[in-house]
Amino acid sequence: MGGGTANVSPPPPLLSLRRLWPLLVLAAGLIGFLAMDGDRYLSLESLRLYRTDLAAYVTDHTLFMALCFLVAYAAMVAFSLPGGLILTIAGGFLFGSILGTALVVVGATLGATVIFLIAKTALGDPLRARAGPALLKMEAGFQENAFNYLLILRLIPLFPFFLVNLVPAFLGVKLRDYILATFIGIIPGTFVFSQVGTGLDSLLESGDDLSVSSIMTDDILAAMIGLALLAALPLLYKFYQARKRDGMGGGGAA
Repeated sequence: MGGGTANVSPPPPLLSLRRLWPLLVLAAGLIGFLAMDGDRYLSLESLRLYRTDLAAYVTDHTLFMALCFLVAYAAMVAFSLPGGLILTIAGGFLFGSILGTALVVVGATLGATVIFLIAKTALGDPLRARAGPALLKMEAGFQENAFNYLLILRLIPLFPFFLVNLVPAFLGVKLRDYILATFIGIIPGTFVFSQVGTGLDSLLESGDDLSVSSIMTDDILAAMIGLALLAALPLLYKFYQARKRDGMGGGGAA
């Protein structure tokens, strides 16, 4: 018989040191940071102790310190280190709400993009190559509206930031959609926390505990939920149109 079988390339190995080593480096960095109690430097007490020296150094070396802050924030996100809230508030205190927001948003987007690309290369591609029909169908549905889904998740942080960095890598989200949704979606929350940083002195003098819940007032939460609902409108419209088409198709049978 003349018909030959088509050569189908095997899926990439699920566990490969060549693919996994960047992920292992990030994991080692996180473990090392925690083992050396690095999180004690990203605390409100550290800001209380060093805020005067930091502010003076920023005044004398603004550009250099802004670049150092951006790189530090990107590294913190890439290594999934704790302390994002404190560092964002520090950015507002040191650089003002506008420049502080810009530095945090750019740094966080860079760091998130690094971990997205590493996770996609190390695990995402091999997992998708072995995915069954159900996962492929879910992946296709997510990819169709990836920008809107990610924008909603970034606007309302229902899940940890590092988790939202990783999951899209396993679902084949396009890099462009990931970067844009991350960049735009974290702007409102970042601005709120940076604005808190501009009043850091009064916050420290009050002695109040600092947490996300103490900062996110009802008005701020309502505004962010409103933005998320706006981002969800295209999804709702597509869902309505699909239901409408299904209804018309089902009603047309004789």
